[in-house]
Amino acid sequence: MISGDSVYLQKFSSMKENGTEIMPEKKLYQAIDKSILRAIPNPSKGAYEIKIKIPEFTFLGVQAQPDFAAVYLTFYPKKKIIELKSLKMYSYHLRNIIVSYERLTNIMYDHLMEVYEPERMRIVMICNPRGGISSKLTIDSDWKVRGGKEQFKDWVGNQEDEWEVLM
Repeated sequence: MISGDSVYLQKFSSMKENGTEIMPEKKLYQAIDKSILRAIPNPSKGAYEIKIKIPEFTFLGVQAQPDFAAVYLTFYPKKKIIELKSLKMYSYHLRNIIVSYERLTNIMYDHLMEVYEPERMRIVMICNPRGGISSKLTIDSDWKVRGGKEQFKDWVGNQEDEWEVLM
């Protein structure tokens, strides 16, 4: 943990005015709760792809300042599919979590893989600029380094790395 984070948490996590909490409690990444995610049975035995976009994804960066991103999920289901309402609640839950976007992308990937056990999952997080720099993070379960079999290989040779960032 960065020492500044603990000072921020102590100072601002329970600000009250006339006994009423005026700021929600800020929490560190260890408080991310995967039990919010719910699965429903896959209605099909056939292969298909699900694409999900979370265009207004927000969380608190390591300096406890708001970060904004768009998250894209590509999902090849096996026995379970994502209950979208629970994914929405999971993403809302992250709004008061202090975490780097690198750590958050990896935690989300791990949680989604554990809960849904898909044939394949790809997560892409495109972060809005902060200090004039924007970032794009990608994890794909097809990658050998992530335990994949590299059977889809649609990412091989795809060096087109242009992405639109809102300013």
